[in-house]
Amino acid sequence: MPDEGFQEKSEAPTPKRRSKAREEGDVAKSTEVNNVLILLVGIMALRIAGPWMMREMVGVFRQATRMIGEPPSEMADLLLYLKQTIAHTIRVLMPFALCTLAVGLFANYIQIGFLLSAKPLEPKLDKINPLKGIQRMFALRSVVEALKSVLKIIIIAAVAYATIKGDYDKFLQLPDASVGTIWLFLLDMAFKVIFRIILVLIILAILDYGYQRYEHEKKLKMTKEEIKEETKQMEGDPEVKRRVRSLQREMARRRMMQEVPKATVVVTNPTYIAIALQYEPDSMATPRVVAKGKRQIARRIKDVAAEHAIPIVEDKPLARAMYDRVEPGDDIPLEFFAAVAEILAYVYRLQNRTAA
Repeated sequence: MPDEGFQEKSEAPTPKRRSKAREEGDVAKSTEVNNVLILLVGIMALRIAGPWMMREMVGVFRQATRMIGEPPSEMADLLLYLKQTIAHTIRVLMPFALCTLAVGLFANYIQIGFLLSAKPLEPKLDKINPLKGIQRMFALRSVVEALKSVLKIIIIAAVAYATIKGDYDKFLQLPDASVGTIWLFLLDMAFKVIFRIILVLIILAILDYGYQRYEHEKKLKMTKEEIKEETKQMEGDPEVKRRVRSLQREMARRRMMQEVPKATVVVTNPTYIAIALQYEPDSMATPRVVAKGKRQIARRIKDVAAEHAIPIVEDKPLARAMYDRVEPGDDIPLEFFAAVAEILAYVYRLQNRTAA
């Protein structure tokens, strides 16, 4: 027999579960998307600004060469040169670094939106537990990540090989070319290989993002028992709520029964339904319902009416018609005026005879 304590996580995660996971930094994110966007924008930036960066850095190296050949006599001059060299290098590389940083932030934003959470940085004993570490090494997710890395390397190598093989004839002509031509050809070939690899990586990134979303959704799934527990925490224990509603109904019935002695007449079905009506000609424009009920409550209404000498009149059609239309405290609807007026007239005649 299956383990009764085991429950399959087959229920979709609740908004509270998703919100809690997001607060803890547990979101569906693919590092492949970040890597491919950073690589793509970085290559495009190098393609556009590469010549300028190369000229600037060549100038720095030439000045360094001159400094080595003719070192300054004063330490202050050497420190000033080092400071200028570092500042110039930073000025050249800073736009590229800021561009890469911006792309990395953008890649995260399009995947998970704006999120700041320090929970992933908090120390956890599970992270330093050797047994947990071994389990993570051989977990399905780790195996998938390893296979994904191997597959990516194979695909990249295949794309690079196919691109280079396509221009193999041009490689044979390089020995007779000038240094500048060889340099330009190698740069062009490198960019061609990289852009083709990027196209493949974009496809892999899209597939990986879909897989990460699937795994994240699977991890967030809940059992029926977890759904019940969360509902209890948010809305209260259903048993307690049922008990509270039962007490509220009982209190409402007691208040209603306290109004029965004020009734002028009780209309019955005769045993199934009882509706207590009150009418004071001097203070009321229309009769009002003070109590109603079926079965046991109807019997209690009639018992209270009998104790207080309130007339009980049997009128099956009227009792049935009014029961679904009126509630305690309501004035009777217009269509019941004639039937109720006849009953009240009968009650008044009965009371006059009794008084005489």
